[in-house]
Amino acid sequence: MKIQRHVVAAIVTVLGLGFGPNPSFAEGARTDNQIAYYQQLLTRNPRNSKAYYGLGDALIRKAREIGDPDYFNRAEEALKRSLEIAPNNAGAMRHLAYVFYSRHEFEAAATHARKAIEMDATDGDSYGILGDALLEVGKYDEAKAAYEKMMQLEDSLYSRSRLAGLKSLQGDTAGSIVDLEQAIAVGKEAKQPAESIAWTEWQLGSDYFALGKLQEAERYYLQSLQTYPNYYRALAGLAQLRGAQKRYDEAIDLYQKAIAILPMPDYAAALGDIYAKIGRQGQAKQQYELVEYIGRLSILNKVLYNRELAYFYADHDIKLKESLELAQRELDYRRDIYAYDVVGWNLYKNGKAEEARDAIEKALSLGTRDARLFYHAGMIYHSLHAKDKAKEYLARALSTNPFFHPIFAETAAQALKQLERSVQQAGVEGQGQGG
Repeated sequence: MKIQRHVVAAIVTVLGLGFGPNPSFAEGARTDNQIAYYQQLLTRNPRNSKAYYGLGDALIRKAREIGDPDYFNRAEEALKRSLEIAPNNAGAMRHLAYVFYSRHEFEAAATHARKAIEMDATDGDSYGILGDALLEVGKYDEAKAAYEKMMQLEDSLYSRSRLAGLKSLQGDTAGSIVDLEQAIAVGKEAKQPAESIAWTEWQLGSDYFALGKLQEAERYYLQSLQTYPNYYRALAGLAQLRGAQKRYDEAIDLYQKAIAILPMPDYAAALGDIYAKIGRQGQAKQQYELVEYIGRLSILNKVLYNRELAYFYADHDIKLKESLELAQRELDYRRDIYAYDVVGWNLYKNGKAEEARDAIEKALSLGTRDARLFYHAGMIYHSLHAKDKAKEYLARALSTNPFFHPIFAETAAQALKQLERSVQQAGVEGQGQGG
């Protein structure tokens, strides 16, 4: 993994993006010091289970801070060693569940979270990780039960932010926002790690952006960056917002900074779309090539970016047969609403509109308020000549968030106008025939 990550880094450098400073230098240095401390303890006593547990915890935190999954692999080794020495360490088992979850090994994550609960039924965090794993495979009722149990055991940043995520999926965006605001307050009072608070602030900004509320989104993205400087998620969120504001040079700079810290395929795709929007096709092509390269590397490792790659191919009308295969593989693996969405979108792009309708209806089943879902539904129904449904969903996409994508928002508006004109024309023709 390290070698492949360096190759991606080299490509980023070739593209002229350079490398920015690590997020929150002080916080990162503190984590590095903790890793070194536990390693030193283990050189003195290789059978110190608590030191292995502490090392695993610090490695997980490092993985979250810089987005390098290799630290999760190292954390797995440390935590397994801790459990070999002290098999009833519920914390180590819970952390191991989180490692599996972070690598998208959701079945293993759920299994290990349940083992941790068996060891210590009072540990709310184990219920949280169990809920996360269940949520990712579309078992929403079971995930809700796990989150509610977590909330009973602890009122924390982690329990409130998880409930917020579920509420957002269920269309309760107002409830989600309230929970996230409370999560931030609770997290600050409890002096939770800066990265955890920044993540919650970024998520709150993302919730506001999803509703088209740019001023509120900007506030929380900037707050996230203040809490945890150079936080790659907040940089990318702010880049998307600047694109919506048509401040394209700023958007480009922010995406470049985010990619320089962590080359994620959706960041590269979004930067490419900004370049395409302003007519810089050569630079857009470079970013799209980077998307494919990152995606290919992920396939060699696991399935971390299958979904992102399937969306990218479908959005840009390339490799559509391969894209559908990726999407169907993702559905076999996860079966959450976005797995159905990516399959529906790819079926539509492959000319299989009837099958696409079945998939998109499942994607919409929770009532999620997501302009992209509504846009996909509108285009699928448009291709089926279901004009009323197409108009409904395209209008919902634009009313939910008229800035949801620099290109597709315009496509949705144009398709909606076309549908409205055709309906008006049909009405005029009907009146003429009746006369």
